[in-house]
Amino acid sequence: MIHTVDPSRLTLERVEHAGALATLREEWNELLAASAGDGLFLTWEWLSHWWQHLSAGRRLALTLVRADRELVAIAPLAVRRRRVAGILPVRSLELLGTGSVGSDYLDVIVRRGHERAVRAALAARFTAERTLLDLGQLHRGASVAEDLARDLAGGGWAATETPGQVCPFIDLRGQSWDSYLAGLGKEHRYNVQRRLRNATREFELRFEPARTEDERRTALGLLLRLHDLRFGERSNAFHTPALRAFHEDLSRTALARGWLRLFVLSLDGRPAAALYGFCYRRRFYFYQSGFDPACAKWSVGLLAMGLAIKAAIEEGAEEYDLLHGDEGYKFHWASAARALTRFELYPPTVRDRLHRHAREASRSGRRLARRLLPAPVAHRITVARRRCEL
Repeated sequence: MIHTVDPSRLTLERVEHAGALATLREEWNELLAASAGDGLFLTWEWLSHWWQHLSAGRRLALTLVRADRELVAIAPLAVRRRRVAGILPVRSLELLGTGSVGSDYLDVIVRRGHERAVRAALAARFTAERTLLDLGQLHRGASVAEDLARDLAGGGWAATETPGQVCPFIDLRGQSWDSYLAGLGKEHRYNVQRRLRNATREFELRFEPARTEDERRTALGLLLRLHDLRFGERSNAFHTPALRAFHEDLSRTALARGWLRLFVLSLDGRPAAALYGFCYRRRFYFYQSGFDPACAKWSVGLLAMGLAIKAAIEEGAEEYDLLHGDEGYKFHWASAARALTRFELYPPTVRDRLHRHAREASRSGRRLARRLLPAPVAHRITVARRRCEL
C-alpha cells in the first residue's frame, strides 16, 4: 500500500559533490524502480556518466527528499551560469542529462504516492532559493517536473513552455514479427520483406549483438566509423571527444548491466551497418545507427532497423522507442508518438529584475538613438512620444 506524507515531514538535502553522487547508486535505482517515470535516462548509470563527461560549466545541485530515513525523491539538478535574453547574468538550475547527448524523458524522480507532497516541498525550496529553473526534455503530460512547473506558475513564477520534439514508438505487446509486419503500411511492408529476401539470397547476412567486452569495444568503434561515413558533419551524436568518452564508458556499464543492444550487420563477413540501443525494463531504446554508403543499394540501414525490432520482439520487449526526432523514416516503423516539452521558470524576484533591466536597456537604446539621429528628427520623435503619453 502507498502512503502519502505531510510535506512538513519531509527533509531536503542538497548534494553538491560528485563523490557523494557516487555513493547513491543503490538508493537511486531502488527509488527509480518505485517511481512512475522509471526509464533509462534517469538511471544513476546514465546520469553519473553524463556528469563525469558532459557537465562542463555546471555545479552539482542534487536535492534529495526524505521521509524519516526513506528516500522518496531526487531532483537531479545542476547549477549553470547563463545570461537571460542576453541581458542579465543569472544562476539557472537544470536537469542532469541535458545537452547534445540526447536524453529524453528527464524528470524529478519521486516514489509513487508521494508526488504531491514532494512537489510542495520542492516548490517551497526553489522559491526560497530564487533560482531560475530550466526543465527540458520532459514527457509532456506525464512528468512530475511538468506538474511542479505548473505549481510554481500558479504561485507567481513566470513560466514559459516551449513544445519539444516527438518520440515515435512501437507498442510490441502481444506482437510477433509476422503480426508486426502485417500492421505496417503496405508499401513499407513490401519493401522490408523484399530487401530482406534479396540480401539473404545474395549474401550470408548476419546480425549479431556485442556479447563480450572485446565485441563491445570493436562494435562501438565500428558504429562511430560508420556513423561518420553516413552522416559526417550533419550529425552531432558523437562529434566531440567528450561524447565519445561518455559512450565508451556508458556502453561498457550497460553491457555489464545487461542493457546494451549494440548490433553489427555484416554481408559475407563484411561489416555493413551497426545499430546502437539499450533494453531497459522491457523497453528497447533505439539510440543511433550508421552504415557503409558503399552498401546503400542493399538498404542495410533499413535492414538493421527491421532486424533490431525483430530481436526486440523475440526477447520479449514491450516497446520499441525511436526517441526524439520526427524524421520520416521513423514513422514508417511507428504509428504512435509522445511529445516532449520544456519549461523555463522565473521566480518573482528574477522576473522583476529582468523587467527592470529590459526597461533600462530600452531607455539606453532610445538615448543612443537620439544622439545619433539628426537633431530635428530626434526632437520630432520626443514631441510625438510626449503627446502619446498625455
